Amino acid sequence: MPKNHFEPMHINASPEDMGGNNGIGRYILLPGSDGRAQEIARHFTSMVVKPHYRAHNLYLGTLLCDGKKIDVATVSSGMGCPSAEIIVHELFHLGARRFLRIGTAGSLQPDFVKVGDIVNVQASVRDEGTTQDYVPLEFPAVASLEMASSTLLAAERLGLSDRIHTGVVHCKNSLYAREFGAGPRHEQNKAYLDFLTKTGVLASEMETATLFIQSQLYNYQLRKEGSGPSHQVLSGAILGIISNTKTFDKTSKSKSAVDDNIALGLETIKTLAMQELLD
Repeated sequence: MPKNHFEPMHINASPEDMGGNNGIGRYILLPGSDGRAQEIARHFTSMVVKPHYRAHNLYLGTLLCDGKKIDVATVSSGMGCPSAEIIVHELFHLGARRFLRIGTAGSLQPDFVKVGDIVNVQASVRDEGTTQDYVPLEFPAVASLEMASSTLLAAERLGLSDRIHTGVVHCKNSLYAREFGAGPRHEQNKAYLDFLTKTGVLASEMETATLFIQSQLYNYQLRKEGSGPSHQVLSGAILGIISNTKTFDKTSKSKSAVDDNIALGLETIKTLAMQELLD
């Protein structure tokens, strides 16, 4: 837990809220909206809500797995890296060390990454400005191996392996301009996305880069302080595919992507937690 007192401004939380799991701290699920946070929290037992006027409401509770209780929480990160950066910063400085983004994305590979599928993110193309205030663009935004591998195990348990794609995603500043061609730079933006498609980037979204960059920097800080492995930050992201670069999908497949992504996120947390808590 943090040595110095920290007062969050955008969530209603305390260091005590982030505790649990034999010192590892709560596992935090980060959707983009409060509505999706509510959907996630419906799976918790002993659920408590800590509201905030900015609608970054914090939902605390437990998950049951093999008779054991896992301390968890969920809160909306908002849309885009600037909002996510604020929420992750405040959670970390309150003591959180485990983060899993539960998000949505648009496919850049519609021939094989289809609406209804899920992307298990390994790394992000940093096409946004927030992380450049931390580190130069040459610095990679990479997920934690432990989180990504736990997602693959969880997908196998849920029978979702045939709909999971593991790889690199595109993290952007602008939805309508960069992905959907709004504004006078639509030709340049289309050419850029076409280039990413040809390199094999799987999907486009708006939050993973800052989560991964912040996690890496927090880990460096913790190592300098002499923190043990259980206090290192682990972060990952799973993204339900609800669109391609031309349009949002409004069929049952996009809803299935969201629902199955929540189920996979909860199972991922159980998978990782049981490994860590049994060690």
